[in-house]
Amino acid sequence: MLQLNVKNESSRLRAVVLGSAVNNGVTPTADEAYDPKSLEHILAGTYPIEEDMILEMEAFNTVFEKYKVKVFRPEMIENYNQIFTRDIGFVIDDIFIKANILPDRERELDAIQYVLDQINPAKVVRPPEEVHIEGGDVMLWNNYIFIGTYKGSDYKDYITARTNMAGVEYIRNLFPHKIVKEFDLVKSKIEARDNALHLDCCFQPVGKNKGIIYKSGFREEADYVYLVKLFGKENLFHITRDEMYSMNSNVFSIDENVVVSEKNFTRLNNWLRENDFIVEEIPYAEIAKQEGLLRCSTLPLIRD
Repeated sequence: MLQLNVKNESSRLRAVVLGSAVNNGVTPTADEAYDPKSLEHILAGTYPIEEDMILEMEAFNTVFEKYKVKVFRPEMIENYNQIFTRDIGFVIDDIFIKANILPDRERELDAIQYVLDQINPAKVVRPPEEVHIEGGDVMLWNNYIFIGTYKGSDYKDYITARTNMAGVEYIRNLFPHKIVKEFDLVKSKIEARDNALHLDCCFQPVGKNKGIIYKSGFREEADYVYLVKLFGKENLFHITRDEMYSMNSNVFSIDENVVVSEKNFTRLNNWLRENDFIVEEIPYAEIAKQEGLLRCSTLPLIRD
């Protein structure tokens, strides 16, 4: 049996589900786009091809092998995008929470059923139908659970609004001993530079007390100020609008001092090294065209 344990974003990783780009299917049509960045690349004819995405994901897998992390991959579904495993579920403490994702992505959960079968069934939960919550919006920091949401009255009109307040309350009730703090995120259906699809598109802790943040990703300045006070401004790396668009906050930690990052994130990677992190640089710019990056394509199961 898998003994789940995830309490933060950066403790030593032992087991993870890494998505797959194999048999990814044809380029979607504009009407099928889930987010403005994918739409942008579909219309421009620059949407990533399967061959390039497989190479990028295998580079990620090679880093996991280097650090002796147990890696699970989804079973292959023909002609289907299975890259972003963070959307379909997430672990808090020793509980696996299945996400209520967009209905036509339900099959992605079936593809990791063999992993769920190795977990105590009492530790696998499914929120009720009215609860919307995706792993990219759920950020763990020891006693804190940070959750990205969208509080606009037009929530139902936004395909980019992925986690609702019912999702926040569900987590609050499931983990009453934790401090659950929600953040109202900026959403856009048409401009990827102004769309925080998930919380990890504009914020992520790294190491023990540092973080990467994009101030304009928060609809309320008070939410940004909350994080500045909690972490200390000197411990936060502020990214620009273009860096947010390139997904600079969507790196992935294997240990408190080891961060996997995109090789083109020069300014961020330099800052990480200046702060004594080992930076494992890999190519991931093609996958980024779908408004997701390293954190999005991982589902951690066990950390120390």
